[in-house]
Amino acid sequence: MSVAKKLASQTAVYGVSSIVGRVLTYLLVPVYTAYFAAAEYGIVTALYAYVSFLNVVFTYGMETTFFRFANQAGTDRRELYGRVLSLLLVSSVGLTALLVLLAGPLLGLLDIPAGHEGYAVWVALILGLDALAAIPFARLRLENKARKFATIKLANIVLNVVLNLFFIVLCPAVMSGKWLPALQPLVARVYDPSIGVGYVFLSNLVASGFTLLLLWRELLDFRFRLNLAPLRPLLKYAYPLMLMGLAGMVNETLDRILLPKWLPDNFYPGQSSLTAVGIYGACYKLSIFMSLVIQAFRYAAEPFFFAQSTEKNSPATFAMVLKWFTLCCVVIFVGISLNVEDFGQLFLRRPEYLQGLVVVPVLLLANLFLGMYYNLSVWFKLTDKTYYGTYIGAGGAVLTIALNFLLIPVLGYLGCAIATLVCYFTMAVLCWRLGEHHFPVPYPVRRLGLWLLGASAVVALGWGVQVEDWWARHAWHAGLTVVFLMALWLIERPKAVKPVVV
Repeated sequence: MSVAKKLASQTAVYGVSSIVGRVLTYLLVPVYTAYFAAAEYGIVTALYAYVSFLNVVFTYGMETTFFRFANQAGTDRRELYGRVLSLLLVSSVGLTALLVLLAGPLLGLLDIPAGHEGYAVWVALILGLDALAAIPFARLRLENKARKFATIKLANIVLNVVLNLFFIVLCPAVMSGKWLPALQPLVARVYDPSIGVGYVFLSNLVASGFTLLLLWRELLDFRFRLNLAPLRPLLKYAYPLMLMGLAGMVNETLDRILLPKWLPDNFYPGQSSLTAVGIYGACYKLSIFMSLVIQAFRYAAEPFFFAQSTEKNSPATFAMVLKWFTLCCVVIFVGISLNVEDFGQLFLRRPEYLQGLVVVPVLLLANLFLGMYYNLSVWFKLTDKTYYGTYIGAGGAVLTIALNFLLIPVLGYLGCAIATLVCYFTMAVLCWRLGEHHFPVPYPVRRLGLWLLGASAVVALGWGVQVEDWWARHAWHAGLTVVFLMALWLIERPKAVKPVVV
């Protein structure tokens, strides 16, 4: 099997859990937007923005560090596994306890009313449990146990979805007498209507605990070894990755934290700042189709890149991977952007959410550049110059904060989306330019640039030409999509190799 086919097969297995799991999770968006007002969903969006940020703090780059040191000659992988997991166990317990103590002030920062401190406590426990599962999951990836990895991840998501549907849909319907009134005494024992949107976090917490149970084999193979001397080289390699990850989370999630702070009063007439956050967060979910491809690719690509680093033709392999990854993402960008009206009406169940659909094409393109950045960042991971990733990420974070400060008061949540796009584009370009000097790879930059410009032009044309009639508008968008796909196929399809006549 060629290296490309190996990566594709691994990505496909990881992709099944990622795509199916994300689709199942995404099916909750219509539930949330139907049962929760935008202001309530704003609480979920804001708290999970902090979760994404704090996930980096809880794992502090140890997954990539584990891959790097496990692939070094002479490394005892079991010993390394014990040391890394021991370190994460101690730090996760300490950080979780700290967040539980700070539950009240954390909610105050988000302007969430007092009395909901349980939300922050549950979030802290979720972070701790997920951090403990990170290294066992990394071990499964290292050992190419993609099927087990995918199965456990999918089980986590299925349980989370089922619990959400039980507490948010079924229990209220039973208690109101709409469905199965005979079950009211049983449901009353486990359901408290005052928790409300908190069941989103409680369901996640139960699913995270269940995930650790499914990883029992990997956890039983763990021996506590907390010796700081052997850990120093790991921490030295990891801390730039943590800083890079923190900068990345600033770029990815800070807009949902800053939006309610910097949005002028009555910018959206009759809507609170948490309502704006809820609308933006719900529409952000529509970029999930790009995100899930990137996530599936990252699961397979990180160990793949390290394994291929010693091969003679690795630069050509990396260039080929970037090309086809980018072209696949370009198709998603065009297809979703031109048909976002249908996706919005399907998944966003209240009209108040639909006004934010304008951010979706911008966020899709932004995530495309983020995926390219993950591809291009292979050079500083393979050359042990991870501090360059910190510099790039920090520069992106500064740019994100500055652009949000300038654009939110003028454009609202559209300003957040534009800031994200500019940030990820700049990071990808910087990473490519620096990589040219330290680890040259023959990336087809000009060709990919033309495809990105062409895709952006097609999307701009689809949005710019306003067609009032529903059928004519959909025919126009579908026609543009088909024309672009045909052009891509005709130009990039694999060329047949002519047989040699002897």
